[in-house]
Amino acid sequence: MPDGSLRGVSVLVAGAGLAGLAAARDLVAHGADVTVVEPRDRVGGRVWTIRDGFADSQHAEAGGDMIDEAQTEIRALAGELGLKLTRILRDGFGYARRDAAGRTRITNGNAARGWDALSERLAGLTRQYRLAEQRWDSPITADLARRSVAQWLDEVRADRDLRATATGLRGFFLADPEELSLVAFVDQFATSDEHASWSMYRIAGGNDRLPAAIAAGLGDRVQFGTELVAISHRGREVRAALKAARTVSQLTCDYMVLAMPATLLRRVPITPALPAQQHDAIARLKYGKATKTLLQFSSRFWRAAGRPRAFGSELPIGAAWEANEDQRGRAGILALLAGGSASDATQTIVAKSGMRGLATSLDWLGSADAELLRSRQVVWEADPWARGGYAYFDPAFDPSLRQWLARPFGRLFFAGEHTSFRWQGYMNGAVESGRRAAAEIEAVHRATT
Repeated sequence: MPDGSLRGVSVLVAGAGLAGLAAARDLVAHGADVTVVEPRDRVGGRVWTIRDGFADSQHAEAGGDMIDEAQTEIRALAGELGLKLTRILRDGFGYARRDAAGRTRITNGNAARGWDALSERLAGLTRQYRLAEQRWDSPITADLARRSVAQWLDEVRADRDLRATATGLRGFFLADPEELSLVAFVDQFATSDEHASWSMYRIAGGNDRLPAAIAAGLGDRVQFGTELVAISHRGREVRAALKAARTVSQLTCDYMVLAMPATLLRRVPITPALPAQQHDAIARLKYGKATKTLLQFSSRFWRAAGRPRAFGSELPIGAAWEANEDQRGRAGILALLAGGSASDATQTIVAKSGMRGLATSLDWLGSADAELLRSRQVVWEADPWARGGYAYFDPAFDPSLRQWLARPFGRLFFAGEHTSFRWQGYMNGAVESGRRAAAEIEAVHRATT
């Protein structure tokens, strides 16, 4: 509840994605004088609903897409802002795989079976990880972290099906088995009972309505086209160098929330420097390649009785799902998310055959029966203000450094999906981390006044 506990306190928030906006909203509620700087010309960051160019006034998500049943923080925030959630993909994910002849087939059953098979093979490692209380400073975690998923697949002599399922999860982790640390796999399966659910949602009218609603409440506190280029902090003062157009100005504040991807944060000089562990954690964190393609067809040919509307795959196009099943119109949009090396493969198809090449590659779903009307594609690793889809952990990342991603340093506080333990990579993790950073500022201020 608002209590004025931060009245007279100035806070600069760098980044108007969900993390920064959530932090700013809570800080304002407690009376703080807040400024949010954002280099883009819009709010939302990697939450971006494409609304222009589609027939029938349809829209789809170019970035953050699905909200899980168990993701209570983002669901609660949406409710506070009067936004409704729409249930989607009720039949979960199926799986598409090439057969011995190289033809793509939809396999019997659904993706949950492959997930269960991986879970069973990982059971021994998962048990060890739980014995370590899932702590990333444990020797057990360090041992897991040194190996890649690909190495583990070799160790257990995984069959073709298990390897295909693991490869298909590059659409989830945004990293190939060779790139991904085994601890990321084990951590996901160790917590799957807590937050895995086939009940998924989007915000009715588009996920961008959430950041837009928060920004509306912040008003002119949000400054667009403004880049954080340097930070100095001494005593009770933080000074930020901000670049807008070609002009650099200085802003002095009491506290700062750094709610920007590590890919950008590590390019910002900070004086005095962050602790060595914190610097290394930010510098070494990897971000996955991610190409999101939205294809609008004249009909929803993928719909068939008894068949899901979403598919994981090890194909070059990545995962595919219906992007607008809650919207009116005969036309429909398929979203393709190609993570890791599939991102490069998708771009190669487009460079060679255009978007129609991607449409043709969906013939296993029946794309030949419909006309491709419109298309949009976003390559997140090419976005200058993201430089990747979201964070992942590779075998070179020291797991004991993970806690440093979220640790405050002086009057600097850190937010973003990459700082979340339970919901790293998710919109919920961004929201949760922003609210946590705001609460940390309040706690520190109370202790020092």
